[in-house]
Amino acid sequence: MPYHRYRPAHERVEVPLTERAWPSRRIAAVPLWVPVDLRDGNQALAEPMDPARKRRMFDLLIRMGFKEIEVGYPSASQTDFDFVRDLAAPGAVPDDVSVVVFTPARHDLIERTFESIAGMSRVVVHLYTATAPTWRDVVLGHDRPALHALIRNAAEHVARLAGDRDVRFQFSPEVFNLTEPDYALEICNDLTALWDASPDRPVIHNLPATVEVATPNVYADQIEYMHRHLDRRDAVILSVHPHNDRGTGVACAELAVLAGAQRVEGCLFGNGERTGNVDLVTLALNLHSQGVDPMIDLSDIDEVRRVVEHCNRLPVPDRHPYAGDLVYTAFSGTHQDAINKGLAHHAKRAAELGVPPERAPWEVPYLPIDPADVGRGYQAVIRVNSQSGKGGIAYLLNTRYGLELPRRLQIDFSSVVQRATDGSGEEATAEQLWELFHATYLAPGEGGALSEWSTVETGPGAHEFTGTLRSGRRLHGTGNGPLSALTAALAADGIDVDILHYAEHALDPGRGSRAIAYVEARVNGATLWGAAEDTSILTASVHALLAAVNRAIAPQ
Repeated sequence: MPYHRYRPAHERVEVPLTERAWPSRRIAAVPLWVPVDLRDGNQALAEPMDPARKRRMFDLLIRMGFKEIEVGYPSASQTDFDFVRDLAAPGAVPDDVSVVVFTPARHDLIERTFESIAGMSRVVVHLYTATAPTWRDVVLGHDRPALHALIRNAAEHVARLAGDRDVRFQFSPEVFNLTEPDYALEICNDLTALWDASPDRPVIHNLPATVEVATPNVYADQIEYMHRHLDRRDAVILSVHPHNDRGTGVACAELAVLAGAQRVEGCLFGNGERTGNVDLVTLALNLHSQGVDPMIDLSDIDEVRRVVEHCNRLPVPDRHPYAGDLVYTAFSGTHQDAINKGLAHHAKRAAELGVPPERAPWEVPYLPIDPADVGRGYQAVIRVNSQSGKGGIAYLLNTRYGLELPRRLQIDFSSVVQRATDGSGEEATAEQLWELFHATYLAPGEGGALSEWSTVETGPGAHEFTGTLRSGRRLHGTGNGPLSALTAALAADGIDVDILHYAEHALDPGRGSRAIAYVEARVNGATLWGAAEDTSILTASVHALLAAVNRAIAPQ
């Protein structure tokens, strides 16, 4: 590949920062999230949103709790213009929400933008111009002084049109991350003064990584440089707008916040030009996982995803962080075992603390957040295929059917499942696992080799078992318990049985007052498990032992 055609970022732009502070900082408070789905995200769609989709997206953003929303590029199309005009209707925008409109640095387009916001309050007019050398030379044909003069002239026009209206100002030096830092600073400081920024009417300087070209630490250094040197710092909101060309947009945003950014523009699930804008859902839930309130409502993430997929006509991938169908799912045996134990530990800890599980501290292996926090259930957390192990199988049978399989039975059944799934190559559902468990361990004892049987306690610690085989032969045996009496009866009939493990438990009340017994037995030298359920634990025990015996002596 012709790698020699490309220059590394440090040869394209200088970063005059040597004593950086951001690496030692921690994010302890949420930045202001600004979704740009209706502008930047909409421009990235092969089929831009129609008015109904735009309105549905806007309503979603309001419900989620965003307080500043970029609603469009009104000079770009009649659809965008009309949508902004619709938002000017009384009550269309909540009183605590600011809308942002986007315009290039051209007088006619600025005027069209102001036409679109007539009658609106709490508006931010967002002015932008590309400032990087390649864009200046190739696209705009201006040197540094000429471009600065063009931007200042446009900013003056914005201020004239705003007058004393409830309008704030935002400027983006597009391709900031490839612009000389001193030049970006010069322009931003000039506009801060021109627009007379103050703490009660701050100016927003938005610094986009329009095309990712370097590792996230370089962007953080650039943001910290601006954070340190911007004039009237308490009157400036430092904003960032990362893209994802290198796949590190989320990292760029997080490091930028460490470096002094107070505001982040992005899209839900990362929609945007090329490889996308930074993903606000991932950023917000990353903070949630660190114990920081993200200040937006993602408690029903599947509904958020449905709306976004409808509006964008783009699917959210199965492996998308937090929102994908498979991100809380484990197929691997070792992962399943750890999650199974972690969930059990979580339930126990919640009980010890005397709080509901949803309020107990969350520490479950492989699950950075509780799926319930975003409206997901636990049914899909563990799914079984040929890569799965005993822990996942046991978890599904326990959560769906109430079975508490002894450890050695888990191991035995996992090999049965492995053979079945290896043969089909398909995932096994909880229902299929139950059917396989039933056929393997319960069914051999349900037909029964006995036509009738009984057991009685003949004295302290002495039991007698009698029964009749379907062949008509009688069985009789004594022992220190019902099962030992049965094994003695079987031995008298020529079947050598040694019980190795026995367990029982009540089943879920939803299945009636039933119990299940598990028996591991060595039968004529072969070790096998049997299980049975019944309203009587004694009957379940006898049938479980007979299931193991029948598995051993049945023709293979």
